[in-house]
Order: sequence, then structure tokens, then C-alpha cells
Amino acid sequence: MNITILSFAIVIIFLFVVIESVRRGILETKYSLLWILTCIIMAILSIGTTLLNSLAELLGIFYAPSLLFLFGLLFSLIIIFDLTRRVSQLNHKLVTLTQDFTLLKQKLSEQDKIDNEGSQE
Repeated sequence: MNITILSFAIVIIFLFVVIESVRRGILETKYSLLWILTCIIMAILSIGTTLLNSLAELLGIFYAPSLLFLFGLLFSLIIIFDLTRRVSQLNHKLVTLTQDFTLLKQKLSEQDKIDNEGSQE
């Protein structure tokens, strides 16, 4: 089997897995857009050997499939960075929510204490 066909088949299978995950609700649509974009670009580069060879020649890369590997690695880094950024935002929201909950719980406890003292008098 030719490596071009194999890489294209792998990308298409991965694209199908991403779309199926979105359809089943396992993966949210906003998170899948970057994956779908990555799959489309990788599919175009893996099937379009003349485009890949032209880009490799333009960038001064001797072995064109290494450019495909480079793009895959760069997209993976972008996706990892995006996910790390989203996890950091969620962590910040969780800390804020926990602090707000603790303050509200403390106010409720103080209010109950004041109400109990008022009812005893």
C-alpha cells in the first residue's frame, strides 16, 4: 500500500471518529473545530503530493513527507496548547466558584447564628 493512500485513509478515519464523537455528544462542537480543520488540511496535504512537494521545495525541505510530519506535529502542538488554555480557564473559574461558595456558606452560617440568638431572647 502506498504511504500516500495509507496516510489519507488514517486521516479520513480520524475525521470520521471526530464527527461521530460530536454526533454522539462525547465531544463538543467548539472543541472539534480545530480537530476537523487539522484533518482537512492533513488530508489535502497527504493526497496532494504535488502540493506537498511544492511546499517542501518552497521551504527548502529535501524529503517532502517530513513536511507532512512537521505539519502534523505543529497542529498537535496547537491543539495541546488550546486544550491547556481551556483547562487553565476552567481551573480559574473553579477556584472563583469555590471561593464564592465558601463566602456564601460563611454568611449563611453567621445569619443562622444571629437568628438563633434572636429567637432565644
